[in-house]
Amino acid sequence: MTDTRKSLILIIEDEPHIAEGLRLNLSLQGYDVEIAEDGSVGMEKWRSLSPDLVVLDIMLPVMDGISVLKAIRQENERVPILILSAKNASGDKIKGLSCGVDDYMTKPFNLEEFLLRVERLLLRSAWSSADKVGAIAELAGETYRFGDNEIRFSTMTAICGVGEVHMTDLEIRLLRLFIANRGRPLSRGEILESVWGYDRSTSTRTVDNFIVRFRKYFEKDPKDPVFFKSVRAVGYVFESGQPTS
Repeated sequence: MTDTRKSLILIIEDEPHIAEGLRLNLSLQGYDVEIAEDGSVGMEKWRSLSPDLVVLDIMLPVMDGISVLKAIRQENERVPILILSAKNASGDKIKGLSCGVDDYMTKPFNLEEFLLRVERLLLRSAWSSADKVGAIAELAGETYRFGDNEIRFSTMTAICGVGEVHMTDLEIRLLRLFIANRGRPLSRGEILESVWGYDRSTSTRTVDNFIVRFRKYFEKDPKDPVFFKSVRAVGYVFESGQPTS
């Protein structure tokens, strides 16, 4: 088991008994814990503390949880975020996932499961470039070219039809996955599991949204893609030449 004693967790929760209960149990696991009672304070603490993980409620005063999630994701794609909410509707869960949440649990919840999910999220975050997808960098080299496009992994930038694009961490991870599997169709479930760590049964349009973005960046005609192609009843396949280091 990975040593997580130095990990800092920020809990953004307006119900004091839940927040304090989580603080106690997370502290017993060796984590440092901070609490924010509303979304606005949560954003202030997130910016000042740079926590390793955020536990976020949706129904918050001042600034709701989805707004907090979007604001964090505009500044940081990497920090893991776990939504812990009383809202159990599938639409709420899908909205959270589409906005970039890493995991979603509904209240009431099993404490042991919660602690395991926290450990899993922190472990996956710590893997960073050493996990399954990050390790693909060795296959891709520092630079990868296909068509008139160039991906520069060291600077996380792309030179393409729309100019120079600064890629997010998730975009880079997804590109590496496609490059390592060029020519092989990948299902949405396989992509979600490899890049986001979701269960393969998760239903979300996250992958589709990223493909739309890639086609806008890299395809001369996004409606008739050459590189990022759809495979009916499967998912997507990346067609490309060989990498250039």
